[in-house]
Amino acid sequence: MANHLAVRAELESLTTEAFRPELADIDQLPTLDIAKLMNTEDAGVPTAVAAQLPLIAAAIDAIAERMGRGGRLIYAGAGTAGRLGVLDASECPPTFNTAPTRVVGLIAGGREAMVTSIEGAEDSADLARTDLDALTLTPDDTVVGVSASGRTPYAVGAVEHARAADALTVGLSCNAASALAAAADHGIEIVVGPELVTGSTRLKAGTAQKLVLNMLSTITMIRLGKTYGNLMVDVRATNDKLRARSHRIVALATGATDDEIETALTASNGQVKNAILTILSGVDAPTATRLLTENEGHLRAALAAAMSR
Repeated sequence: MANHLAVRAELESLTTEAFRPELADIDQLPTLDIAKLMNTEDAGVPTAVAAQLPLIAAAIDAIAERMGRGGRLIYAGAGTAGRLGVLDASECPPTFNTAPTRVVGLIAGGREAMVTSIEGAEDSADLARTDLDALTLTPDDTVVGVSASGRTPYAVGAVEHARAADALTVGLSCNAASALAAAADHGIEIVVGPELVTGSTRLKAGTAQKLVLNMLSTITMIRLGKTYGNLMVDVRATNDKLRARSHRIVALATGATDDEIETALTASNGQVKNAILTILSGVDAPTATRLLTENEGHLRAALAAAMSR
């Protein structure tokens, strides 16, 4: 009972849990008015993110440095925060052709927690340590704890355990002066204020977390050479839509004819980077593969090397 009262008192002190009396009658408003209120609330989220951009950029540079040495990006969270981490991780292989083990999403309670609430899982720092130990952390790994409140034991425990293992740590929360940010090497606090529905942090807080996770993964991949300009040159063509996208990306990068593109993609086993390199530099597919390997997958660097031959 004492612990319950302590948690209740802690929640009442959080901005994300604050009650807004001016919205106490929203259930009596017309649907359009409620939608307008929500839209107005959401419009402030990018501004809150913008206030933290220098901290976000510093975290990305640190993550990219370690991933460039072979490290992993690991998200750890509970509930909505955990689901957002799993979502971001799951989208990296098809978008950037990363191995599924390079960007990992951990959610308190495991796979079942993606679709249902696992009672008590978020309250266990020990569970976070167990989940991370299964991954055998190294100093080149990064663990990003994600929690709207900034106090979730699973997220805080993950960051504390990762830091003790000399991994890089990032704490992403939506409350100022959070325990999560304090525990991490890089604390990022996106203070979006109280929610339209009191305590429903899947709303503004969830949107803020999604925007930041988009930045962490996408810009890290840009730094690692996974794009050429703003083109997804490491896209994995696993279905008809992605095969068509691969063709279009090569066309945008090279201006080549459809026949030239199909010939290059076939010779390169569907690898977009390789096909672009063969078309723009005139090297054959095996040479393109070698040049990309020598330049750690950076297409611009491989092109420069090909042109200087």
